[in-house]
Amino acid sequence: VTVQAQIMALLAELKQETGMSMIFITHDIGLVAGIADKIMVMQSGEAVEQGALNQILDDPRHPYTRHLLHAVPHFASGSATRRDAQREKQTATEPALKVDGLVVRFPVKAGFFSRVTGAVHSVDGVDFELMPGETLAVVGESGSGKSTTARAILGLVRSTRGTISASARRAAAGQSALPVQMVFQNPYGSLNPRLTVESILAEPVIATGGRTTAETRAKMAALLKRVGLPENSLQRYPHEFSGGQRQRLCIARALMLNPSVVVLDEAVSALDVSVQARVLELLIELQREFGLAYLFISHDMAVVERIAHRIAVIYAGQIVEIGDARSVLSEPKHSYTKQLIAAVPSIDRRHERFEIDTRQVPSLVRPPGFEPGPAKWQQFGPDHRARVEVG
Repeated sequence: VTVQAQIMALLAELKQETGMSMIFITHDIGLVAGIADKIMVMQSGEAVEQGALNQILDDPRHPYTRHLLHAVPHFASGSATRRDAQREKQTATEPALKVDGLVVRFPVKAGFFSRVTGAVHSVDGVDFELMPGETLAVVGESGSGKSTTARAILGLVRSTRGTISASARRAAAGQSALPVQMVFQNPYGSLNPRLTVESILAEPVIATGGRTTAETRAKMAALLKRVGLPENSLQRYPHEFSGGQRQRLCIARALMLNPSVVVLDEAVSALDVSVQARVLELLIELQREFGLAYLFISHDMAVVERIAHRIAVIYAGQIVEIGDARSVLSEPKHSYTKQLIAAVPSIDRRHERFEIDTRQVPSLVRPPGFEPGPAKWQQFGPDHRARVEVG
């Protein structure tokens, strides 16, 4: 959100300086509220309502506009967090996922002989535990290391050091089980357009050495029904579904292997607000039903507030603050967390304007052999601590 706020501030400044007009196309109503003078609402290829910013936001006339505005998640500074956190945590005994000292570095090479001149410290000493039935949201700006952390957990990038342990879920006879599965950001790009739904759901089973049996097909039909898709979808192709339906299909695919942990990497950011709200409700229902642990990676603090039990804030490859969602959002302690929260766009803050921040983001490139010093933490509650800032 901090990078987003800076881009929005730059666009507003350029508009004012040059006198240019701007057509801003988005599904993010909060961003619209911060930059637009007039709004046009479209549905099924038609403009159903248009008018001045305040008129549309304060007194919408078309049912679809009212539906969109009702679905917009409003950031409430921690007062809208989930209430089931303590109940879920008390019933768990061992973590579903434990990450200890995770480090991910990429070599920097230069010169004719590609000599290693340093390393990009993408993730530097990340530690956390994720309990069964719990959602840990990982937030941070672009390039902070949150997605690299997720990819290292899944083995999609090689970690330099550290340990990752996930507890396997017990599967029924003849069914595969893999502890961690992922739902990616783009529901259009994460499904093979040449495969039917049946083949897409069978992929993870076959990849782990299983076979498509009658029991497997029965599970496919049951999962499709559970995520809100018709059972007769098995012979259809991805292009026959909407964006929200495709993401539901991605969720069903992730559940085919009975995971204990699901990593959701910006899994609702590509969806419009009304579809986003329904997918979030589905995720919470599935979590309660199956006892799933979610690692929820996002830059949208309003969405995080509604799904997270705990929050970890990552900055420059390191966790700088972690704790229960209500404490972190209502009483942030680290300066970067405060900056993130201050940059959240919303309808309620439409008259606030962001200023361009010219401070440089610290470089993650370090010389060969560089190792950061030990982190110092300050405790602010039973489940809330922040890294002590230097200087």
